[in-house]
Amino acid sequence: MKRKIEYHFEFTGTAAEIDAVLFFKKLLTLTLRNSLKYTYREEEMAMMTVNEVSKLTGVSIRTLQYYDTIGLLKPIQYTESGYRLYDDTSLERLQQILLFKELEFPLREIKWIIDAPNYDRNKALEQQIELLTMKKEHLENLINFARGIKGIGVKYMDFKVFDTRKIDEYTKRAKEQWGQTAEYKEFEEKTKNWTKDDEAAVANEFMQIFVEFGKMKEMNPADEPVQLQVRKLQDYITEHFYTCSDKVLCGLGRMYAGGGELTENIDAVCGAGTAEFASKAIDIYYMSRR
Repeated sequence: MKRKIEYHFEFTGTAAEIDAVLFFKKLLTLTLRNSLKYTYREEEMAMMTVNEVSKLTGVSIRTLQYYDTIGLLKPIQYTESGYRLYDDTSLERLQQILLFKELEFPLREIKWIIDAPNYDRNKALEQQIELLTMKKEHLENLINFARGIKGIGVKYMDFKVFDTRKIDEYTKRAKEQWGQTAEYKEFEEKTKNWTKDDEAAVANEFMQIFVEFGKMKEMNPADEPVQLQVRKLQDYITEHFYTCSDKVLCGLGRMYAGGGELTENIDAVCGAGTAEFASKAIDIYYMSRR
């Protein structure tokens, strides 16, 4: 089977606003992974199964399945039988993930970094090479130090070889360049102790808000109950992720009705037209508060 999927998504705003939009796009995709409907065009491209990717990369099948679950590495397509299929783009993303893992970045940070709209792959590679080189030099110093202890013993207490402050400082600067916004830091702080069950529970609660929007579709989006539902959505985002300003909420609303994968996913679970209805309600809410 040879296919390539094209995703269509556009939003104009500040880096922080786009970061917020991208996060919720991924969250909804995670929640709906069992009912994804993709818009794609046929194109000659070799596809690999999860088993083939595992053999090629050395990453276990269970790990690849987990990456899919958390939205870190989604298959390019699912077969009718539910099997995952990957292409060259998937493997390039996996390479980036593995490089960041070697640098001891948490998976949550890796996901945010490589999904950030200002992510520059070539610049990231340059910084990864620099960090890996620094770690290599650090390890070589430790090896030489250990050999010295074995050969002649320690004549004085020298702990300089254990100093990693230079590496830590470079890592900090690199993270800042890879898209560490204030919103992300708030999100990271609020979710740092989440378990897999916590993530699933929040994702389901989040989607239930859209289910309620679906039940209101026969109403006017300006009606009070609908507007209260918009406020509920905004408050939920702020409580569980990070501060959702009116402007960020407006951007999310436009994204919901932007067509493509996300719009289809919302409508598939909550009923046709739900995404458009929620978007209109959010827009009215935003305009009423300006």
